[in-house]
Amino acid sequence: MRVIEELKRIYKSKIMPLEKLYQYDIFHSPILSDAEFDSKPQVMLIGQYSVGKTSFIRYLLGKDFPGVRIGPEPTTDRFVAVMDGPDERIIPGNALAISNDLPYRGLEQFGVAFLNRFEGSQLPSQVLRNITLIDTPGVLSGEKQRVSRGYDFQHVCAWFASRADLILLLFDAHKLDISDEFRGVIECLKGNDDKIRCILNKADQVDRQKLMRVYGALMWSMGKVMRTPEVLRVYVGSFWSEPLMYNDNAELFEMEEADLMRDLRSLPRNSAVRKINELVKRVRIAKVHAYIIGYLKEQMPMFMGKESKQKKLCAELPQVFRTVMKRHNLAPGDFPDIKDFKSKLEEQDFTKFATLKPQLIEAADMTLASDIPRLMEALPRSIDPAVDIKLITPTFVDETKEVVESNPFDEEGDTTWCMEQFVPEYKPLFEEHQVDGFVSGKAAKQILTASNMEVGTLRKIWDLSDIDKDGRLDLQEFVIAMFLTARVKEGDELPATLDPDMVPVEKR
Repeated sequence: MRVIEELKRIYKSKIMPLEKLYQYDIFHSPILSDAEFDSKPQVMLIGQYSVGKTSFIRYLLGKDFPGVRIGPEPTTDRFVAVMDGPDERIIPGNALAISNDLPYRGLEQFGVAFLNRFEGSQLPSQVLRNITLIDTPGVLSGEKQRVSRGYDFQHVCAWFASRADLILLLFDAHKLDISDEFRGVIECLKGNDDKIRCILNKADQVDRQKLMRVYGALMWSMGKVMRTPEVLRVYVGSFWSEPLMYNDNAELFEMEEADLMRDLRSLPRNSAVRKINELVKRVRIAKVHAYIIGYLKEQMPMFMGKESKQKKLCAELPQVFRTVMKRHNLAPGDFPDIKDFKSKLEEQDFTKFATLKPQLIEAADMTLASDIPRLMEALPRSIDPAVDIKLITPTFVDETKEVVESNPFDEEGDTTWCMEQFVPEYKPLFEEHQVDGFVSGKAAKQILTASNMEVGTLRKIWDLSDIDKDGRLDLQEFVIAMFLTARVKEGDELPATLDPDMVPVEKR
């Protein structure tokens, strides 16, 4: 049983009828499409302008993406979905919103003013094969935050956050102040706390003592905004291709980067779990919504005084919530924000609301009690291999996909390896750094960095050399890496893929 297909079936048969009958899309979010279930994990980046959001994406990809603009001023003036594709191109927001293959149809509710500030940046990238990155406009501060964007920035951020698998809040080590707009954006992320991580970027521009103070100040500031006793995970580093300004914390930055990359690599594997979790939250909220709408309909008079009764119910909405909660034994945390719900409720005609239908509530309860646990049991159980994960470039692999074996009747291919002649040249260096027959990612990074080549080039060399993608190099992979490094230094260009005869026989 395919978990995602079964999840779609459950939603369409048991939850969608409930949402349609009680107008869930008007008060909360639009009906889910197939594309939203099938979509890749999404990573959303939020931060004030010039904290390095776009530079972080370029660092992650190892190259520029279509439409990229980087500068000290607010350069990214739109939401950008950076996605994988066969060629490099920019897709306008209006086209993205009507595509049945992409999970952005729900953005139509924000109108043309927003869609003109939304675009897709498509490019072929190994990193993007199983994730999509969402770059956002820099959050404004000072006088700039008083200028209207033409659309509800916080509501758009909340829409993306509810569908993201990971939310990265970026901070500049020299700019820790949280503006009013940034505070509002962080508060609108409420309910997605488990997805939020912080990145203290440009940390190489302060020495060790100042970094300790900056880290403490960031935790204090975030504690005041988040209003929770739990401490957010903060990754400290300098996420761009330039050399470090202060090398005091170089080892710390490497460990932090490795932890962040591990977090990112886990997203494809945990995507199904996240979608199940989001559907559970949606079912609970939809059930509470149905109870509220059913109660309001029940309180409306048959003939006279409908308008005055509707106004009275809106004014007494907190009491309505308490009554519904006690009558049906519901959790307070499943109820919507009163102010927001009331503003939408006042525009509706209560007489057109549907009465409560117990069979729909029972179907939702059955989903939570039986269907979802059954899906959780069907998920594949996998354990991360204990390998060195310090990579020069991250690798995103969807471990839920079935491995297709090669044809067992294929004729046996060439059994020679053209790189064998270079083994004597590079084996002494390999022996100097190997542990248990492998050069770790950290050791390889030091060796390759000594070539003084650009980080983007080194990323490609690692990508081509680490054939089995285990985050370390055996002797054959090490020889390939050193050979490619030498060729680039002599002026040759890196190939897009290794020639078949360059791949070791047992790895073909």
